[in-house]
Amino acid sequence: MQKLTQRASWKALQAHFEQMKNVHMRDMFAEDEGRFAKFSTQMDDILLDFSKNRINDETFRLLCDLARECDVEGWRDQMFAGEPINISEFRPVLHTALRNRSNTPVYVDGENVMPKINRVLAQMRYFTERVRGGHLRGYTGQLITDVVNIGIGGSDLGPHVVCDSMKPFAQRGLNVHFVSNVDPTHLTEILKFVQPESTLFIVSSKTFTTQETLLNAHSARRWFVELTCNEKAVARHFVAVTTNRQAAAKFGILDENMFEFWDWVGGRYSLWSAIGLPIALYLGMDRFEEMLEGAHAMDMHFCAAPLEKNIPVILALLGIWYNNFFDAQSYGIMAYNQYLRRLPAYLQQLDMESNGKTIDRQGQRVDYLTGPIIWGETGSNCQHAFFQLMHQGTKPVPSDFLIPARTRNPLGEQHTVLLANYFAQTRALMKGKTREEALEELQEAGTPQDVIDQVLPHRIFEGNKPTNSIIFENLDPRTLGALLAMYEHKVFVQGIIWNINSFDQWGVEYGKELASDILQELSRDEEVSQYDDSTNNLINYYRMMKFSD
Repeated sequence: MQKLTQRASWKALQAHFEQMKNVHMRDMFAEDEGRFAKFSTQMDDILLDFSKNRINDETFRLLCDLARECDVEGWRDQMFAGEPINISEFRPVLHTALRNRSNTPVYVDGENVMPKINRVLAQMRYFTERVRGGHLRGYTGQLITDVVNIGIGGSDLGPHVVCDSMKPFAQRGLNVHFVSNVDPTHLTEILKFVQPESTLFIVSSKTFTTQETLLNAHSARRWFVELTCNEKAVARHFVAVTTNRQAAAKFGILDENMFEFWDWVGGRYSLWSAIGLPIALYLGMDRFEEMLEGAHAMDMHFCAAPLEKNIPVILALLGIWYNNFFDAQSYGIMAYNQYLRRLPAYLQQLDMESNGKTIDRQGQRVDYLTGPIIWGETGSNCQHAFFQLMHQGTKPVPSDFLIPARTRNPLGEQHTVLLANYFAQTRALMKGKTREEALEELQEAGTPQDVIDQVLPHRIFEGNKPTNSIIFENLDPRTLGALLAMYEHKVFVQGIIWNINSFDQWGVEYGKELASDILQELSRDEEVSQYDDSTNNLINYYRMMKFSD
């Protein structure tokens, strides 16, 4: 297979970059009054404006050529068809089947998986409606008022971002909490605010062996039994999302309260499965299915729209343009909506765990940059934190700016002010401020010449900082589902172009292996010497403090 950097489209982009690297967006906007119409596209009410990017017609054409030469469309079709594109684990990648609202058959090893998916969705509906309707109560007859989800990684981040984002749709009187960190403080602080008689715990672990999750689950179980003095009541207050029914039964969970998902569902893509049980409990199954419908709509857009109008493809190609040609090693997510405050954390796992790879699909080390560092914050908080670096720093940070046109919490003019900041920041990052403009401002303000001489260099903004503006009418379950699917497909497209497997995470597994080895040493009253000098001394220093009493 031809290396990425040897492809004709890649070489054409390299040559084109030399022509574009010093072109300023301010000039491109001045020369082309129709730039927005040319560089924007829409899916339902989600508008992507990518005109504030360092691209022209030729750039965009060459980027689309790259996608075609890398066979993005062919790989996309393989994924949706259930082909085993996860080449290191020999598995299909079918999170899209979980939200297949058309219910058309999807085959894995000759079996249509849609009946299984529909069965679990029906099980989720039956269970959640009984809890939310007060028919399934705690062991003393109290209504369930709190749901505690115990998981880590995709079993935490996906449900967490959705529940946080969809608070306006939550059932009154029902709270949801998320425990992921093995640090005992995380679980302890949450347990301070719940009562065992009215709390439902969800243990989310595909294998029911995930160390952090099982430690937290057993600690929660001990807390429950110690306070209730009722071992049998565990079955009324603990449910599991897992494939390991035997281990869940041993824990004390009833068979009818075990929710299945499958090995073709990757952890960071699993919120659409039974891992979304806390979402369905918190919002109701109807809202959960609305989210699936939004994601399915984005799936259909991704499959049907030409590359030039395909939102996930465009976002992916722009990211590659900056990552691989402008050497922008990070990417910003600026959500101008408080409900989306956990979106950057969710996208960190989705993107960096998927595309943080150095080995290509042929087992060779890549000689180009792959996945960027993902970071961000809510607007307008981010403006008073790291936007100084974005405006005048030395590191390029291409960014997505997201905002709903309408707010669910109208308070005076606050949302209008938020919108003003949203529009202003992308304009300022694009336009900048020239020396002449800064000088004119200072002179008009009557600033003495000696002060002008001193401060003028500090008042200049280079501009030419790329952003994508993503605006939609309301933040609701359908729109959120579409946005999350949009980013999933963006990450997929970039992985295909970089020729890496976006669906494994062996680096995560390696860290777990080493932790398991070291864990045995921490309880022994002996000096450790078998590791490297740093690790040996750190462990011995810890043990000195632990056993100093």
